[in-house]
Amino acid sequence: MLEQRIQQHFFDSADLKYQAAEALTGPIARAVDVLATAVSNGHKILICGNGGSAADSQHLAAELVGRFERERPELAAIALTTDTSTLTAVANDYGFDHVFSKQVRALGLPGDVLVAFSTSGNSSSIVEAVRAAQAREMSVLALTGRTGGRVAGLLREADVHIAVPNDRTARIQEVHLLTLHCLCDGLDWVLMGEPESLA
Repeated sequence: MLEQRIQQHFFDSADLKYQAAEALTGPIARAVDVLATAVSNGHKILICGNGGSAADSQHLAAELVGRFERERPELAAIALTTDTSTLTAVANDYGFDHVFSKQVRALGLPGDVLVAFSTSGNSSSIVEAVRAAQAREMSVLALTGRTGGRVAGLLREADVHIAVPNDRTARIQEVHLLTLHCLCDGLDWVLMGEPESLA
């Protein structure tokens, strides 16, 4: 029955969020600290992902440049998924694997942060972006699912891995969305303290 199938999506999503809360709280808190240190020192955040994760990249950049739930100074964040001329030029001339890494090498500086979304952790364009960020002496925050795939094997001690403990892309992306909201809220809390109230 269709309605039962729809309900099951809600139940599965809620169950995973409860399961992930304990496992991901520590890594998310570490990620907030990395982001807060970067922006407090005048550095920027570069964000990338493919498909639904590209949408997450743009969502996070919008919350940081604009605002999340309260007014604060703008934070320097760039989604590397939006410049179609750059994306298509790089993909055409160098291959899709390099659409983000070329931008990271062009825009990234030591002290900046790369936030990389990949539900499998195996996307070649994300793997190359992580490598480019590390070569630029940037911190890396990797949001993946499962075991983190190839990306997990690249991460250094100073990097942060937020790995959703699930195999379904839809469920992983749902937790990634919650995670990016946690990052925004945590940043506001670290930078500005307790809110007086939330409308």
